[in-house]
Amino acid sequence: MSGQVVRPYGDTTGDGMVQVSFTLPVAHDRRAEGAALQLAGKMGLDPAMVVHAKAMGPEFTFFIVYGRVSHLVDLAAVEVVEREYPLLGPKEVNLAIRSGLRRRLVVVGACIGSDAHTVGIDAILNVKGFAGEKGLEYYREIKVVNLGAQVSVPDLVSRSLAERADAILVSQVVTQRDAHVHGTKEMAAAFREAYDEEHRPLLVVGGPRFHESMTADLGVDRVFGRGTTPGEVASYLVHARVPAPRTTPATSRTATSASHGRTA
Repeated sequence: MSGQVVRPYGDTTGDGMVQVSFTLPVAHDRRAEGAALQLAGKMGLDPAMVVHAKAMGPEFTFFIVYGRVSHLVDLAAVEVVEREYPLLGPKEVNLAIRSGLRRRLVVVGACIGSDAHTVGIDAILNVKGFAGEKGLEYYREIKVVNLGAQVSVPDLVSRSLAERADAILVSQVVTQRDAHVHGTKEMAAAFREAYDEEHRPLLVVGGPRFHESMTADLGVDRVFGRGTTPGEVASYLVHARVPAPRTTPATSRTATSASHGRTA
């Protein structure tokens, strides 16, 4: 088998075994387990076995099914969004903002709509941070305005205007009926209506059900998925918002020094 084509691994290399979980709106009994196996068969698992089944109230059952698939994965056909900017440490971020922006970079963060799950936005913004990295509040050259949970889109736009925000960070965890998609599109449309494109802040959204490839469809500048660290976000903000500091060409400095020498 080519190194570019792989098969799922379960008990032994290349055995094609996978594990899937799902819930059926059926009371937990033998008929429910038969229904789970029928679904697994239609999904291509053959043979399949129910390794876990648990009632979720009187009318639902949660299943874990283990089985073999015949599908192969072609690694050469996998498409990913590569990070196009370098990862910077806090000192490098602070220096870049101080030199290039010559003021603090303003970030406004929130969970919008009915979303009350602040763990994600707090992990990026709060000093305590995430995965051993300090949050954006730790960066001296970044001003963080964390609005918390259940912030309406009009309130987010209003606060952004008041703070003269450079970037908006929105976390969306609630995904029922694609609430995260609809909420993000509503936010993007509101900011484009409130700002001209030249002065609009960066729109950055993150959450466990987002993928980087959704950026254009959502109308935002950047999408971060699960596992994103504060350093990744800070590095992106520098890349996207902070102009490179102006430097005097070496030839000009040399010529000036020589001229001063002659005058002296």
